[in-house]
Amino acid sequence: MAELLRSPLHDRHVALGAKFAEFGGWSMPLEYSSGVVKEHTAVRTSVGIFDVSHLGKAMVSGPGAADYVNRTLTNDLAKIGPGQAQYTLCCDDATGGVVDDLIVYYRDDEHVLLVPNAANTAEVVRRLAASAPEGVAVADHHRDYVVLAVQGTHCDEVLRAVGLPVGHDYMSFAEAEHDGSGVVVCRTGYTGERGYELIAANAVAESLWDALVAAGAAYDMLACGLGARDTLRTEMGYPLHGQEISLDVTPNEARLGWAVGWKKEAFWGRDVLLAEKAAGPKRTLRGLVSTGRAIPRPHMMVSLTPDVLLGEITSGTFSPTLKKGIGLALLPSDIHPEAEVGVDVRGRREIFQLTKPPFVDTSVRES
Repeated sequence: MAELLRSPLHDRHVALGAKFAEFGGWSMPLEYSSGVVKEHTAVRTSVGIFDVSHLGKAMVSGPGAADYVNRTLTNDLAKIGPGQAQYTLCCDDATGGVVDDLIVYYRDDEHVLLVPNAANTAEVVRRLAASAPEGVAVADHHRDYVVLAVQGTHCDEVLRAVGLPVGHDYMSFAEAEHDGSGVVVCRTGYTGERGYELIAANAVAESLWDALVAAGAAYDMLACGLGARDTLRTEMGYPLHGQEISLDVTPNEARLGWAVGWKKEAFWGRDVLLAEKAAGPKRTLRGLVSTGRAIPRPHMMVSLTPDVLLGEITSGTFSPTLKKGIGLALLPSDIHPEAEVGVDVRGRREIFQLTKPPFVDTSVRES
């Protein structure tokens, strides 16, 4: 078995008492001594900092780089311009299944930065490199940069205190410096709260982390692990590759049609996805909220009646914000959107209410 990759901040996490878990081939903090619920709550009520350096980083460069990315990935880069970011999907051309979901950072027509998921970076790079026209290069920088996410109400104050730019629009980015090295400051995140993601060279990872942690002390900022990241994104109904989306799940099924440029002339999977959209997907991603105290977990079966199975939970957790069990599941599209269903929780059929995510208010995200 290959040795797990480590963040350039691994020693900082050890010093903070982190518990580690494997994620996409990396050893990353699952939680710190404060625990998942406190870390989750810090983000919702104040501010938290995450090391998400396991996320991929790849640069598509050369004449026509942006046009090439636009002909392959689903969303339409024509909707944004330099200095802006966009959520998009890399789909399989034959099946329409999702190879990965990722963020595109449009620097200029000849430089497009891609941030895919850890486990899928090599495959996304492989597919893009294999089809790249002459003069367009696709470079994998997965292990060269640290990625930090500062998320929550007081994120602006924390970044401002270390001299980084704040206040730019949601899904845009600014370029700055820290210790003489470039930092990309992105108004993006995976928590639903106002926040920033910072991309910087590994050489300044520790000094950037230390400066942010010191500045965040005034706001009781907590270091947060991937456990809290998961509960936060589940409350928002954000998909996780390998659970809500995969090569076996299309954007139509996952309610991600808004991230598809349907009017574009070309993108991978276009023909099959247009046909599926016209016919209507046979299953759809739904949210579920417990009517009692049950907590759903992935792979638990969902049923309309005890004898009529519908599908299985893709993501499930206790919501620290709602103080209830919540989950996501791919279910037949003809089921009433507010139906009550059963979930097999350790052999007991617990009742859940179907709902449309997000499960919590998102008003602060784009403010």
